[in-house]
Amino acid sequence: MKIIKSDLNSIAVSPKQYPENNLPEIAFAGRSNVGKSSFINSMINRKNLARTSSKPGKTRTINFYIINDEFRFVDLPGYGYAQVSKVEQEKWGHIIDEYLSTRENLREVILIVDIRHEPTNQDLMMYNWIKSFGFKGIVIATKADKISKGNWQKSLKIIRKKLDIKDNSLVIPYSSSNKLNKEQIWNLLKPLIE
Repeated sequence: MKIIKSDLNSIAVSPKQYPENNLPEIAFAGRSNVGKSSFINSMINRKNLARTSSKPGKTRTINFYIINDEFRFVDLPGYGYAQVSKVEQEKWGHIIDEYLSTRENLREVILIVDIRHEPTNQDLMMYNWIKSFGFKGIVIATKADKISKGNWQKSLKIIRKKLDIKDNSLVIPYSSSNKLNKEQIWNLLKPLIE
């Protein structure tokens, strides 16, 4: 997909701050520091549109990015960051829950996991929740460049087993550095945003 224009559209912690419900949206969920923002940046060919950090917990709001004035990518707050208070984690959980359960133009929620690590129980809860809303259940396994290609299948098998995914095509290895499988992912996303 050719990306001509991409901008931060809105930052929200409540529905009244969401942009108008006039464009299809694809949301990205995942643990803190799993690479959601880097994934978004690499998919839209922007280096720093979605703010990244080596410190977990950088994304604390719902960030809406408008792409080509045709659709939005939505970066959800990361979950599972131990250094954040329980109250703050619950607040993020409520923000995510409210968005996912009320946004009518939400076409898909994609779970982002780190290919190097087995999904956590929180990842499993999020994945089951995504599926319970009728979404397809696409999982992007980021940081594929950090392990040898020979270990991908082993890692992907662990991810599929933990999340109880039967369809192998739903778990896709990805690297923000070399854009591995970028076209394959766009091919999955295009029908959702057209």
